[in-house]
Amino acid sequence: MPKKHKGGSHSTRPVSKRPPVWCRYQPEEVDALVIKYAKEGHAPSKIGIILRDQHGIPLTKPITGKTVTQILKDAGLAPSLPEDLETLVKKAASLRVHLEKNKKDLHNRRALQIIEAKIHKLSRYYKREGALPSDWKYKAKTASLV
Repeated sequence: MPKKHKGGSHSTRPVSKRPPVWCRYQPEEVDALVIKYAKEGHAPSKIGIILRDQHGIPLTKPITGKTVTQILKDAGLAPSLPEDLETLVKKAASLRVHLEKNKKDLHNRRALQIIEAKIHKLSRYYKREGALPSDWKYKAKTASLV
């Protein structure tokens, strides 16, 4: 029977919550690798991909008991904004630059509205969860392409 959704070609997460028997890394080694890649400037999701592809570590949580972001927080290397929110802010800033050059691009004006709605919704969630300060506010004019 054919699949109903496109894009089904993604890796599946391991079923077991225990570290795999073939993974020989100790928790201290995984922590050191995560910190090393963070100091090189990689984002948490990119660090996870590097650990999976280059070192054969499927997930950090079964091995260390902590996620990549928690390891970075403990080391004081956590990003100031959550990664998904930061990506949306960068996307909105680049779209704003595009719209200044192309004033009549109505499709992308609508896309900017949708992106900014996602930013506001996500920021409300992160404020509620305590990942953002309660006085944090998205300002479209000052958002930059950092």
